[in-house]
Order: sequence, then structure tokens, then C-alpha cells
Amino acid sequence: MADYHYREAEGADVTAPLFFVFHGTGGDENQFFELAGQLLPGARIIAPRGDVSEGGALRYFRRTAEGVYDMDDLRLRTAQMVDFVTALKAESQPSKVIGLGYSNGANILAAVQFAAPDLFDATVLMHPLIPFTPPLVDLSGTAVLITAGQRDPIAPAAATQALADYFAGNGAASKLVWHAGGHELRPEELGETQAFLAAL
Repeated sequence: MADYHYREAEGADVTAPLFFVFHGTGGDENQFFELAGQLLPGARIIAPRGDVSEGGALRYFRRTAEGVYDMDDLRLRTAQMVDFVTALKAESQPSKVIGLGYSNGANILAAVQFAAPDLFDATVLMHPLIPFTPPLVDLSGTAVLITAGQRDPIAPAAATQALADYFAGNGAASKLVWHAGGHELRPEELGETQAFLAAL
């Protein structure tokens, strides 16, 4: 298992949902930890810290420029994260395995879904950017919420729509929610996320 530094909150019991939260570039394991507890009370929460430094800003994989990913590194880091999630999942009998990621965290979470489509039951991808064509996999039985800004300079709207179409086209129950802004998180996104998780 990849030796990620992570913050954890124990679940209510061994069948509590397992909730992984992934920070954005420059964040750390604390960025969404408290929010996760509010969104999914009683869940076992795991918040791994990205182990790649970009000028001191923590990330989950390398890139060579804005929106240009080091694909070899992404493959390596994705495999490590799959192992990490799988190992923690084996420690209990969670009723569901759920992921939430923002920006770079959403990108590693999506990459894990491409590589191991059965690992997560549901994911929330906030402002993701997948600038490559994902593989065709069976995501039936998976629920995916994508939140995005219509004027996001980092994650263009067309790329976000293409990702939402990908999930729907590969069997996921997917929903795409827009706000009128950019790359920032807005309260309406959190409201949609709360409703999405409550419906699980």
C-alpha cells in the first residue's frame, strides 16, 4: 500500500460508510476533513495528503503545465491510490465507499474510477479536468455528481460536459451541476453534494 500521510475519523461502526476526501492543489488532508463530517455524519473519513510537491504545493500527481498531465506519473499514482483505498476498505465492512475530490483531488479520484470502476459506489467530483480520453469501463451501479463553474478558467466547460457524458455513457447515474462562477467552491455546490449523499 502506498504510504500516504492521512487524517482519519473512525466510523460509527464497522458497516459505516467509508468516505475518502481528496484536496486540491496546495491543500492538505485538513482541507475538507471537517466538511466531510458534516456531509456524512457517522462515516469513517479518510483524507490522504498528496505526496507530490509542485513548488511547495501538494498534489496527487505531476503535471508539466496547467492542464498538461505527466501521464506516466498519473498511471503510477493512480495505481498507488487504488491500492491505498482497497487496503482501507478491507479493514471494515463499509456499507458504501464514497469519494469526494476538488480540482486535483477530483482528477485523481476520477482516474481511480477509470482504473478500478468497482471500487467506489459514489463520487463527488468538484471542478475536475480530464484532458484525455478515459478508457471504456462498466460504471453501472455507480453514482457520480460533478459540480463546476461555467466560467472556470482551469476546467473548461466543454471538458466538464465531456466527462459527465463519459460517466453517463458508461452506465453511471451521473448528474452535472453548474454555477455561474469560476474554479471556486460555492455554497450551492455543497447543498447539491449534501442532497446527493443523503439520497445514497
